Amino acid sequence: MRLISIGILFLLYTSSSFAQEDIVELKNVQDTILNTKRTLQVADPFNSVKTMQQLFPGKIYNLSDHNTFISWKCSKCKPTAYIDVNGVEGDQLFPYENGVATRVLGTLDYTDSKGNQFKLLLFNHSFYDEDGLQTGRFSGGLVGVAKFAKNDKIWQMRSFQPAVAAFGSFSQAPSPKLIEIGEDQFAFTLTHVNGGAGGPFEGILYLIAGFDGRYQPILESYNYKLTNVASVEWSGSYTVVKDTKKKHFKDIIVKTNGSFSKAAQANDEFEVVLPDEIAAMAKTKKKFNFEIERRYSFKGKQYKLMDKPVVKFLNVK
Repeated sequence: MRLISIGILFLLYTSSSFAQEDIVELKNVQDTILNTKRTLQVADPFNSVKTMQQLFPGKIYNLSDHNTFISWKCSKCKPTAYIDVNGVEGDQLFPYENGVATRVLGTLDYTDSKGNQFKLLLFNHSFYDEDGLQTGRFSGGLVGVAKFAKNDKIWQMRSFQPAVAAFGSFSQAPSPKLIEIGEDQFAFTLTHVNGGAGGPFEGILYLIAGFDGRYQPILESYNYKLTNVASVEWSGSYTVVKDTKKKHFKDIIVKTNGSFSKAAQANDEFEVVLPDEIAAMAKTKKKFNFEIERRYSFKGKQYKLMDKPVVKFLNVK
């Protein structure tokens, strides 16, 4: 009986010890980490995780399922409001009061016309969780960016913006894609997708570029993607218009291709608001494919929709 008791106590102790090790701890950092004028040099080859840790020197964790992040808290930092494009839970106050988990979102490489090499290191901030999870369906991942230029065997940080805005769901921003919108003018896009449980998942295209001394969203295109609906679906693509008259902020064409089936509406669990361009056709026809082309031009501080979208219908029945 004594041996059994000792064995049980040992198991309880070791289980408790492992549980303690699994809990993610926060490291308190100085408020200087948010200084946008910080300087940083890192040796080639560029290591995204190690570089991120130099920017946010918290405690690093490498959990299962490639869940690598830095856990930190800044007690002296003054939180600033950043837009969450979900628009459900309001702005995000960053740094978060209860702590932050920062992950690498992506590293984008490009070379300009003179052969200079650059990297955009993008990171994703989410609320601290002691289990290292990312939660909250309508909480986007807060995106930040650091730009580096290569000088011989050194990468020098040219600009640093700890946070831009929040996109995506469950505190995870979508993967960024590089885009060249002008002569040696590079930016990135994000396809924000979200929706209610079991309902339509709607996607919006965002273009984030350096403008007025900071990275910010300068294009927002709705009806870019739709999934999880029986009767209708669509997906988008974009191209930059080749125009020698415009050196920077060239026009962008966004195309949405999709299909509609009236018979399948009986299987829809939720009502879908169709784009205005196809709504009338959906009332009179049983089935069709469609393409909606929208052209955006940079005006003032944002890309604006030019003229009316061009719509094409195929296989109409």
